[in-house]
Amino acid sequence: MSQMNRRRALQLLAALGTTGLAAGCGSGTDTVDEAKPGSPIKIGLIVPGSGPNKVIGDEITNGFQMFLTLNEGQLGGHPVTLVPAEEGDTAKTGQAAVDRLVKEGVLALTGVVSSAVMLGIRDAVEQARMPLVGSNASPISLQSVVYIWRTSYVLNEPGEALGQYLRQTLDASSRIAIFGTQGQSSRDVIDGLRRGYEQGGRRLSDDPIFTPDYPNPGKGVYTGPIARALGRRPDAVFCHYAGAQAVQFVKQLYAEGYKGPIYAPGFLTEGTVLGQLDDGEKGEERGLIEKHGIQTALNYSADLNNTANRVFASAYRKTYNVSPTTYAMASYDAAQVLDKAIRLVGENPTPQQVNLALGKIGQIDSPRGAWQFNQSRTPQQKWYLRQVQLDGRMLANVVINELATLG
Repeated sequence: MSQMNRRRALQLLAALGTTGLAAGCGSGTDTVDEAKPGSPIKIGLIVPGSGPNKVIGDEITNGFQMFLTLNEGQLGGHPVTLVPAEEGDTAKTGQAAVDRLVKEGVLALTGVVSSAVMLGIRDAVEQARMPLVGSNASPISLQSVVYIWRTSYVLNEPGEALGQYLRQTLDASSRIAIFGTQGQSSRDVIDGLRRGYEQGGRRLSDDPIFTPDYPNPGKGVYTGPIARALGRRPDAVFCHYAGAQAVQFVKQLYAEGYKGPIYAPGFLTEGTVLGQLDDGEKGEERGLIEKHGIQTALNYSADLNNTANRVFASAYRKTYNVSPTTYAMASYDAAQVLDKAIRLVGENPTPQQVNLALGKIGQIDSPRGAWQFNQSRTPQQKWYLRQVQLDGRMLANVVINELATLG
C-alpha cells in the first residue's frame, strides 16, 4: 500500500473511531510511487436492484464501495467510476446488463448473485474478452473459462467441508434429513455433502427433499416436507436455504417439534436472518437455537481475528451500521484483486491486460484469511465452522473451529 493511501486510510479510520488499525489496511501492494492518479476507469457492477436477492446485491455493492472508500476511490492508481447494471434473475436480463456495460466502455465486470445468471452470461463475457471478477454466484458447472474469476467459493465446497466434519462427529448409524431448494445450487451443495461424508463405507441413508424455490415463502409452506422427514426420526438436519427461505424453514422446523442440531452452509444464518429468528431473551426460538444449536460452514465470519478483518469489519460497521457478511467480504476482495491487477498493468490498462494480470497477483491478504486463485480461477481458502451463539444480547455467528482448506 502506498504511503499516500496509508495516510488516507488512517484519516478515514480515525474519523470512524478505529485509529490504530489502519496500518494493516489496504490493497496489499508494496511498490507504488507517490504520483498523480492515472486515467479514470469504469468498473461494471452487475447486481439485482429488486426482488429477494436485492439484499445480497446491496451487500456486494457496499463491500466494493468499502474498498474504494479506504483507497481514495481508486483501483491500481486510477480513479474509479462504478457503473451499476440490473442483473435480474434470468440469462436474458444478465445478457442485457453485460451488453450495456461493454458498450459503456468498462474495464472489467464484477458482482453477479444468481447462478442462473452467471451461467447465462458465460459466453457473452468470454466473447467480449472482458474480465468478470464474480463475487457470489459460482456453480460447479462453470468450467473452462478464461475471463471469469470468482472471489467467493464453488458451491459444493461448504457442503464438502461440513460433510467431512459430520463424518467425524456423527455416529455411523446417524440419520440426516437433507433439505434444499429445487434447482442446481442446492444440488451442488448436496453433492459436496456426499463427497465429504460418504467415505470409509459411510452412506447418507435418506434421499434429499427438494422444496420449491419460493421467493418469499409463507407460513406453513415447509410443514408437509418437514413432517415427512421427522417421521423418519432423524438425528440431524442438513439444509440449504438463505434469506426469507432460511427464516421460514427454521421457524417451521422448530414448530413441527424438531429438537436436534441443524447443519448448513453459512448462507442459512447470513445477513438479517438471525435478527428475524431472535425473538428475545425468553423467546422459544432463541431457546431452541441456544439449546440444540445451528452450526454452519462458511469461508468468513465477521469476528475473525486478523488485521485485514479488524480494519474491514470495523470500517464496515461504522459506515453501514451492520456487521459485514461473506457477500460484502467477497466483493471487497473483488475490488482488491482488481486493484492489484490494474496496478500491475500500469498506465492505459485494457481488459485483456487486466485479465492476464489477474493470474499473476499471488496471495491476497483478505479479511477471511490469506487465499489465492487456483487453476479454475476460484479461491483456495479456509472454511470455518461457525456456531450460532449469544454475542452480548444478540445471536451471532461465532467461529469455533477451522474445517478444511478447499479449492
